[in-house]
Amino acid sequence: MSPTALITDTNACLPAALANQYSIIQVPIMIQFGTQSLRAVEDIDNAATFARIDRDGKLPTTSAPAPGQFQQAFQHAFTAGYSDILCFTVSGEISATCASARTAAEMFPNRDIQVIDTHSLAIGEGFQVLAAARALAQGLSREQALAQAREVEARTHLFAALSTLKYLAMSGRVGQITAGLASMLDVRPILTIRAGKLDLLERSRTQQKAWNRVIELAAEAAAGQSIRQLALLHVNAEETARQFGSLLAARLPAPGETILTEITPGLSVHSGTGLVGVCFVCDN
Repeated sequence: MSPTALITDTNACLPAALANQYSIIQVPIMIQFGTQSLRAVEDIDNAATFARIDRDGKLPTTSAPAPGQFQQAFQHAFTAGYSDILCFTVSGEISATCASARTAAEMFPNRDIQVIDTHSLAIGEGFQVLAAARALAQGLSREQALAQAREVEARTHLFAALSTLKYLAMSGRVGQITAGLASMLDVRPILTIRAGKLDLLERSRTQQKAWNRVIELAAEAAAGQSIRQLALLHVNAEETARQFGSLLAARLPAPGETILTEITPGLSVHSGTGLVGVCFVCDN
């Protein structure tokens, strides 16, 4: 066993089987419906989240894990026999999660805990954690594992298509009239990671055109390079993501392993149900 524990948050969107394989602890982002606080993934999934949103006609708020939650995760790791910790968090541009983890690390003044802002989100964050996990599994040092994780950041690309503007309208990020017109015209926004945020890249008409454009953007980003890791993303739309993946495979040769992962409620409440997309890491 490596002496280094790996801890992240649920915004890393790591499938449970993969997190368990490398003993990665995921501290939950909090979902707040009125006075009720729920832990993403542990207490509520996307199906239940959007059923409640559609019933209430209102989005929940999300918040970073409290320092106490990270404190418990750190203590659990030390009790399990680890001597030091690498903690990777979602981008500080969209969440106070990194600050919360650093506050918790200060509660262990005599312990070796390093908190890393990944400047990324979703499986883009998760890929950095996996890079460190695989390096440690190969017997590399903590410093080497961290270096490999950092290298992944600059080589990660994400493109995704929303299925609706309904939830962005509910959040106030677009107007209700604009969202209504977009719905009638079947406009599908395309998102990417930019400056540590999930940002609007462009818009396409119809789902098929949006999918084609996402595939085109992915192929352009990967041109002349090999794909080291690839994940299909979705929100409450696993079968749709598989259909998208079949189209993507014709343009973007995948590595031996393709991860199918759902964007967790800490992020999905901002994008809405039905999102599909791709995130991948190039060799250079």
